[in-house]
Amino acid sequence: MRSYPHNSPEAAARIVALVLISDGHVCSSEFDILKQLGAERELGLEPQLLPHIVHTLCEELLAGGYETGSLMGNVDDSTLASLMAEISDPALQRKVLRLSLAAARADGHLADGETLVVEAARHHWKLFDGEEPSAKKVSYRHAA
Repeated sequence: MRSYPHNSPEAAARIVALVLISDGHVCSSEFDILKQLGAERELGLEPQLLPHIVHTLCEELLAGGYETGSLMGNVDDSTLASLMAEISDPALQRKVLRLSLAAARADGHLADGETLVVEAARHHWKLFDGEEPSAKKVSYRHAA
């Protein structure tokens, strides 16, 4: 998987993209809420670049060569850790978490995959703001 520059708009957007794809499908309501929140502007992305980053992430996960049947099956603890490590700026981390949660909640339900990525972000970035992503706690670790 490609590396983006540390704290870059693309690295931040990739975390949001990972939340978008983590439940197995991207709903238009998720993109709609991100558009309403001005996510691309907030992250410093060029207009209309977020869908490209989502597409690129999917291609990279599919090219991983794994026969898991799911994109998230290719995302293990070390992959999550390396993606989260690309974002070290606390203000950017909070933005990414806020936008990710808004997108994940857009369809009215938090899937296990979405919760897994959000909890990984909270764990790696040490962001525990008291706002729970769901009533059911899910370990950030991916079961193989």
